[in-house]
Amino acid sequence: MSHLVHRSLRQDPPIAVRGEGIWLYDRDGHAVIDGSGGAAVACLGHGNARVIEAIKAQLDQLSYAHTALFSCESAERLADIMVGHAPGGLTHAYFCSSGSEANEAAIKLARQYFLEVEQPQRTRFIARRQSYHGNTLGALSASGNAMRRAPYAPLLSPAFSHVSPCYAYRDRGGDETDAQYVARLMAELEAEFQRLGPDTVIGFIAEPVVGATLGCATALPGYFEGVRAVCDRHGALLILDEVMSGMGRTGTLHAWEQEAVTPDIQIVAKGLGAGYQPIGGILVHGRVIEGLAAGSGAFMHGHTYQAHPVACAAAVAVQQVIAEDRLLDNVRAMGALLEQRLVERFGNHRHVGDIRGRGLFWAIELVTDRATKQVFDPALKLNERVKREAFGRGLACYPMGGTIDGRLGDHAILAPPYIVTAEQVDLIVDRFGAAIDAALASCG
Repeated sequence: MSHLVHRSLRQDPPIAVRGEGIWLYDRDGHAVIDGSGGAAVACLGHGNARVIEAIKAQLDQLSYAHTALFSCESAERLADIMVGHAPGGLTHAYFCSSGSEANEAAIKLARQYFLEVEQPQRTRFIARRQSYHGNTLGALSASGNAMRRAPYAPLLSPAFSHVSPCYAYRDRGGDETDAQYVARLMAELEAEFQRLGPDTVIGFIAEPVVGATLGCATALPGYFEGVRAVCDRHGALLILDEVMSGMGRTGTLHAWEQEAVTPDIQIVAKGLGAGYQPIGGILVHGRVIEGLAAGSGAFMHGHTYQAHPVACAAAVAVQQVIAEDRLLDNVRAMGALLEQRLVERFGNHRHVGDIRGRGLFWAIELVTDRATKQVFDPALKLNERVKREAFGRGLACYPMGGTIDGRLGDHAILAPPYIVTAEQVDLIVDRFGAAIDAALASCG
């Protein structure tokens, strides 16, 4: 057995030794399509020569400098790329090493902003059930992932409360229109502001497209416009977590571009560095920065490895490749094809209740019966069976359980790299379909 603390302590995983394009290879020679980019991370695939060269060049020049003393060229350049053109009023960037760290930074920055503008009574956040914002205690407190919260519940902050997600497949009433369902969700959010006291709320935190916990659930038209209006009415910040859905994954660089709103703070990570280096960050609206600048003049938060030169150099190269190779065009084109192929393969499947997503970020939700939407017994661990069957067929996908409430429900995500071709989309769906059917058959 390995001396490394793996995700399972009962079985060692295979050893990956090489990656090329959308493929990964283990020590035994097993070739696997990285059909989910890991956890929607490897957006450029593996072995991109331009990114690797940029990392090597940065190491030759400067490997590390502490930000209490220095900035560095790669971090400054990455900030210019991300917010130099002030998208949606976002003017400043802070870079750290993960999505969890970035969510922590967003939470702390939002609280400090209201201290700086002399509203210290704002101490509460509202987030959504079946959301996920990270594994650190602040980010996990914001998260609505019941399964991941449970072991650490006594340690989580009571500053966070949760409202319903926009989960039309299960939560919209049979006699409700989309507009009526959205209006009901807005009424629930307004009621939570009122319960807490509107002037005590710092902000509302949400994923524009909910990632691992809910399986690529998109919001209905008007939802985020309504959320923005509620936040504005009560002077609260809108914080959008795009760790999974951002940086091109849904077909635009920022997922909020498709929602007709802009955030006060945006969280980014996975697609920022494409897995070539660990990096995450927050993008901050000018008015939030102005609040701090006019007050203490500093963000009271820091990490040893923030704005790391090599991580930032990798992210600069990743963003250049995405722009220069016009990969967002491919995300949109191959995303439409992936949707089409999934509908063709599963649209009439008796055990697939919903097919949902956007761009190259899609999931299916598995049910025992499409008409009743009844779920499989969690004891069957259907999501784990899907993972095993897919891997055995040379496909890595991203299944999870607890879709509905942390215990019930199964879904599986596909999030292939932005470089995927039409032929590869066909191969992914073919292997995915075979894995789903085999997993279902194994349940008896």
